[in-house]
This record gives sequence, structure tokens and C-alpha cells, in this order.
Amino acid sequence: MEVQIGVLHTPREITLESNQTPAEVEELVATALKSVDGQLSLTDERGRRVIVPANLIAYIEIAQADSRRVGFVAG
Repeated sequence: MEVQIGVLHTPREITLESNQTPAEVEELVATALKSVDGQLSLTDERGRRVIVPANLIAYIEIAQADSRRVGFVAG
């Protein structure tokens, strides 16, 4: 699944592919936001860890990863 994290004062969002379920990600976000100095820590499909201070999170978007299509679609 794809997770996009909007960070305050940053024009670009952080995007990562995760093997975690939407419920797991939502739980991690909720836990991070409960603390004043909390951190959101997610791991992507390749094992890389992304850590964002909770007080800088503007939004989180959780979506199913789009499968890549090859070719043309007739309209």
C-alpha cells in the first residue's frame, strides 16, 4: 500500500510503499500524534525506515498501491 506524508513547511510530500496494513499505519499515526514530542516511524518495502516528528505532520494519506499499466487505453 502507498503512504503519503505531508510535512509542514515542506512543498513535497514523503511517499513510500509499505507492507503494513492501513489499520497498522493508522495505529502508528494515532500513537505518534498523542505525544507532544512523538515520532512517526514507518518502514517501506525495502526495509528503509522513515521517521517524521509528529508535530510536523500536516496530513497522512493511506491508499492501495496502483498497479502499473503498460500500453494504451482506448477511450
